[in-house]
Amino acid sequence: MPGRQAVVWGLLAFWSAPVLAEQVACVTTEWKLVGANHRVCVESFPDPKVPGVTCHVSQARTGGISGSFGLAQDPSQFSLACRQTGPITLPAKLPKEATVFAEDTSILFKETRVVRMWDEAHKTLVYLAISRKLIDGAPANSISTVPVMPWGER
Repeated sequence: MPGRQAVVWGLLAFWSAPVLAEQVACVTTEWKLVGANHRVCVESFPDPKVPGVTCHVSQARTGGISGSFGLAQDPSQFSLACRQTGPITLPAKLPKEATVFAEDTSILFKETRVVRMWDEAHKTLVYLAISRKLIDGAPANSISTVPVMPWGER
């Protein structure tokens, strides 16, 4: 039975993990003679636990030779916008805070993370994008809010 338990734990980890984003497009910000260009890429992802909310995050991507091989450390430069894109259905037990998106921005210990917070007093979902590093956190952040209201009324 240990194999069955491993499968169950793996499935639970998969279902509770933050979603992966879908790339919308990238725009070159600096042409590089050798290797990939520096660029800013926009990705979209739905909130995995709150149907009706979609977020878009833009992030700077380092090019050059190291960027071409996935060895570059991307700068902590990003922007976040989340919007209601359909009827919002809040789960029965929405945690006060939960990670909804995470993406590595270097080969070692750096990531961009989007955390959803629930502002009960104002019935608003708050999405905060931050850069996390194992040793040195970065103060870079971006915020977006989505008031929970009936779909179609603004």
